Amino acid sequence: MEGLKRVAVICILRNQTNFLLLKRFNEPLKGLYVPVGGKVDPYENPYETALREVKEEAGLVLEKMRFCGTLVETSPIKYNWMSFVYEAEVDYFEPPICNEGILEWHDFQNIDTFPTPKTDFFIYQYVLNKQPFALNAVYNEKVELISMIEEIENLKVI
Repeated sequence: MEGLKRVAVICILRNQTNFLLLKRFNEPLKGLYVPVGGKVDPYENPYETALREVKEEAGLVLEKMRFCGTLVETSPIKYNWMSFVYEAEVDYFEPPICNEGILEWHDFQNIDTFPTPKTDFFIYQYVLNKQPFALNAVYNEKVELISMIEEIENLKVI
């Protein structure tokens, strides 16, 4: 049913301040750099999804990931998501070939030099500071971010 939230995970693989990001081949977010992740499958919980997606997209078998927070995205069109955000500190490795896009390491200091969703900049900051978050992002019909609130502290971010 249109407008219902799709449940997904965002998996941040981090080596100090470097993030493994995927330049997406497909919509949504085609051409943008995002963490690995994906939709929660039937009968799967978000944590299991995170471990599965990291293995499928980055070739890593992780024993654990840290839950960081949530991102709820709402728009008047089909772009409506509820994402659980996880992260893992990993050793540097050469990114494998991925059928979802091109995997590359990027330093947080350079995050504004390549295309990435506006929400992700804030997510990375919260993750680096090990601060829990519950972000609520609202988009217009062109999927342009018009507001975002961090609900734990009731703080307007955008």
